[in-house]
Amino acid sequence: MKTLRHIGSLAFVLGLFTAVFAGIPWYVIVADDPVLPWWLRIAVFGLLGGILVVLVTVALEQRKFKTSAEAPLPTESDSKVLLLNSTELPGREITEVLGLIQGHTVFAIWLGKDLSAIVRLILGGELTEYTEMMGRARATATNRMIAQAGEMGADAIINVRYMTTSVVGSAAELLAYGTAVKLSE
Repeated sequence: MKTLRHIGSLAFVLGLFTAVFAGIPWYVIVADDPVLPWWLRIAVFGLLGGILVVLVTVALEQRKFKTSAEAPLPTESDSKVLLLNSTELPGREITEVLGLIQGHTVFAIWLGKDLSAIVRLILGGELTEYTEMMGRARATATNRMIAQAGEMGADAIINVRYMTTSVVGSAAELLAYGTAVKLSE
């Protein structure tokens, strides 16, 4: 079903760009001839057919998986650096503060997935396209933060926080930050 939705999204995007970037200039140049060329007809049918395929597949998926199980998030680094959202670790003492560290990324989804998400806004349900995007962004930012802590020789990152901001359209910035510290044995 996902493959069919991707094909529909691709047909929509190709049809849209062909109609806009080739069809409109063609119409402006050859406005006196009312007959549409075959390639513009295919582009319009691709655009409309793509929207229809995405609508149908999303509706079928929602009907089939109303209570879908939550997919596991991407695995984080296998580093020995501990992550804490508090300032203390029971049984261990902070011996040295190494400084502020961060991991940063900006993620976006392509127009076809954006179309699927817009359809879900209309029909209701979880916007899985954005959930997956933000999960990957969070894992990437966290792994970059852990790598930076590892380079500094940190045992733990305390006071870990996440911040997200909308950049443009469906692009989102995700920042993971915390304080790198050394711990007592």
